[in-house]
Amino acid sequence: MSEKPAILYIDDEEANLLLFRVSFEGEREVIVANSPKEGLRKLDENKDRIRAVISDMHMPEMNGVQFIEKAKEKVNDIPYFILSGYAFNDEIDAALRNKTIQKFFTKPFDREEIERHLNGAA
Repeated sequence: MSEKPAILYIDDEEANLLLFRVSFEGEREVIVANSPKEGLRKLDENKDRIRAVISDMHMPEMNGVQFIEKAKEKVNDIPYFILSGYAFNDEIDAALRNKTIQKFFTKPFDREEIERHLNGAA
């Protein structure tokens, strides 16, 4: 079992999953899921190890905020973030105000910015 802190990243595009994993796997264990359904399953399987969750916003089954609302029913004591190539919108604004998510990151992502928030939250 890894001694690195684990993060879960959910995105329906394989290229984004690969880029995220390569960018963060040096200091963290990166668990990836290519759908919200798989993300919920992996969160269940690894809830004792996952220290943060980052989700894409636009996915086929449900969007990132909907996924996070479901994920928080399983694990509520870790930080959740949205990472999206789309513009900030009212749903993301409400999720920030309601503290459903801690931060909204834009693609292409700034690795150092995400690390700062992960380190502050971990």
